Amino acid sequence: MAQSLHASQATPATTLFGIPIGDFGWFGTLLVSVAAGFLSFFAATFLSIIVILIANSAAHTSIDFAVSYRYIGLPVGLIVLVAALATLGTLWIKRVLRKA
Repeated sequence: MAQSLHASQATPATTLFGIPIGDFGWFGTLLVSVAAGFLSFFAATFLSIIVILIANSAAHTSIDFAVSYRYIGLPVGLIVLVAALATLGTLWIKRVLRKA
């Protein structure tokens, strides 16, 4: 009886799509945040290249493809990097303070 009472009082781990994200250390937090930033940079750059390609073909204009990474991919990647660092860093700090 005491064991089941203790198990029900445990705080649930924070999950994202069923993956526990609250159990990372400082290096895991940094690694996952940078990976999310890179992934979003490349995804935004790819999609913007496709949009520029279609716009250049349809409107017979000449939009430079460098716009795709300078003005779209880089800001999106940096925003996701900062948001991921803030979110995962907060979870890591809460866990460290809770154990102290």
